[in-house]
Amino acid sequence: MEIFSPIQQVYFLSDFSFWVKRDDLIDPYISGNKWRKLKYILKDAMSKGKTHLVTFGGAYSNHLVATAAAAARAGLKSTAFVRGEEVSNEMLVICKLFGMNIIFSDRTQYRNKQMLYQLNFGEDNTTYFVDEGGASEEAVKGCADIISELSTHYDHIFCAAGTGTTAAGLLRGINQHKLRTQLHVIPVLKGGAFLASEIRRYENNTSNLKLHTDYHFGGYAKTTSELLNFIKTFTSSTGILIDPVYTAKMFYAIYDLANKNYFKSDEKVLAIHTGGLLGILGMKEKFI
Repeated sequence: MEIFSPIQQVYFLSDFSFWVKRDDLIDPYISGNKWRKLKYILKDAMSKGKTHLVTFGGAYSNHLVATAAAAARAGLKSTAFVRGEEVSNEMLVICKLFGMNIIFSDRTQYRNKQMLYQLNFGEDNTTYFVDEGGASEEAVKGCADIISELSTHYDHIFCAAGTGTTAAGLLRGINQHKLRTQLHVIPVLKGGAFLASEIRRYENNTSNLKLHTDYHFGGYAKTTSELLNFIKTFTSSTGILIDPVYTAKMFYAIYDLANKNYFKSDEKVLAIHTGGLLGILGMKEKFI
């Protein structure tokens, strides 16, 4: 699939502008970092003769939609273990339309994903295990490609983080290219300092890594009126749609840091828009 991920300059504050790498434009369903993560996962699965992707996620998981769409386009089957009680929503309808088989799992069993996989597919040699969110060495490799696409030096690069896989890939790319670029990671869940050790699982050199752990707005998938108002203002004034779970928290962090004069006047700031905009459907009532 041909990639389309332009870089757009954004003016959101009167005296401050920054750039956005629009990975959200890569594809409407295999969007942003989901495409980055699945790119090499699919190549690995197909090189091993696997024809069935088995993965995991919540009921509003962008990863599930992306995996279902990617599998269908590649001519593969897909199955997802969905965390929690049986529900029906827009995201799962899209998954099913792409041919994904949905298996609901109680939260206790869901914690041991390898066990779930072995119990249901351990004897099926056609299947390929894809961890929640696509977390894997292949995913890190795919996210590292983002840095290779940059033709301009940026002093600061920002990304939102849930598992740290995308951040690990970006950091690897920065280290591989020997860039003097600070990677700023915005954990979207409370207590996100643990992501530093998750990132080190894939990339040992974290000298260019900075975690900002105070922009979670209450925790994963949590919002406040301040964040919701920011989303409305940012989207209406820039024309760039952002989601309340991941990218809004990252863009708010950039906005807040700029207001606090964190950046020098001659420094260039790049935000990675990791897509995942279908996640808005899980909070649509907050915007009505």
